[in-house]
Amino acid sequence: MNQKNTMKMLPPSERPYEKCLDRGTSALSDAELLAVILRSGSANYTVVEVASRLLLTYGKESGIGCLMDLSRAELEAIPGIGPVKAVELMAVAELSRRISRTTREKALAMQNPASIADYFMEELCYLPHEEMHVAMFNTKNRLLHTQVISRGTVNASLASPREIFLAALRHHAVYLVILHNHPSGDPSPSEMDIRITDEIAQAGQLLKIPLVDHIIIGDHCFVSFRERGLLSL
Repeated sequence: MNQKNTMKMLPPSERPYEKCLDRGTSALSDAELLAVILRSGSANYTVVEVASRLLLTYGKESGIGCLMDLSRAELEAIPGIGPVKAVELMAVAELSRRISRTTREKALAMQNPASIADYFMEELCYLPHEEMHVAMFNTKNRLLHTQVISRGTVNASLASPREIFLAALRHHAVYLVILHNHPSGDPSPSEMDIRITDEIAQAGQLLKIPLVDHIIIGDHCFVSFRERGLLSL
């Protein structure tokens, strides 16, 4: 009869939990950190082996960062990871995402396109579809609120100035920055991107809620319309 492999079945020197207590979390490998969360393995694999198989299968390029993008079905496809463990891993990934975003928010500055791109990068750069977000700022240039304006191909009908400025007025925004991603990874603006930006900027001038920038997110890179001279205040 097969017996479930738990961390207690491992030699003391290979037990991630004990190693963490003795030497701290920084001494653990990515697989060992995941093992502490997973707690137990399967009938055929120790918990460290389960964690290592997860990283081997999906983490060839991004390492442990692959957890940010794996679906529940993809997690459950790994031997030793069932529904409960999959949900726990997804919760850990979301918690990490929120902690990271809170940290980045402190460095966010409306006049610094790189800080805004960094704030949205992990959220947008891996999406298989286009999304447009609007970031709203107050008179002190502090972020008030962010909102998804459209999902799918960004075009004039989906990313309408009306929706953007209704949201801005609702949250008493004084300045706006819009962002969207290019799933191809190339953030170069298209003719449609430029036309939509002009329409939104003109509406902002009329409502006295200026569009400060339009940032396009690519594969861990970005283009700022303001820096490219494609948008003037």
